[in-house]
Amino acid sequence: MSQCLRISFAMDVTKNFLSSFVQKHARSLHLEGTVQTESDNIVKVIVCGKKESLEEFVDLLHKRAAKEEVENIEIEPFISGKDFRGVFRVIE
Repeated sequence: MSQCLRISFAMDVTKNFLSSFVQKHARSLHLEGTVQTESDNIVKVIVCGKKESLEEFVDLLHKRAAKEEVENIEIEPFISGKDFRGVFRVIE
């Protein structure tokens, strides 16, 4: 069964982090969605997929957050009204 999460956190982020970490792990776990940065270094992730894959993705984010200066991680379930067509994209 497919579920969706909305994840946001504050981090001094580079484009490389978004593609080399977030997008790479989302794709390897067969998740779909988007990641983008907003003002004030807020990273917004919308991710959908199987529950087990989502849990593993969140675990990876928490492990990375322990190594980096990541603040205010918020994770909430939501119902997606959008079709991501099976891919995970970095939005610039």
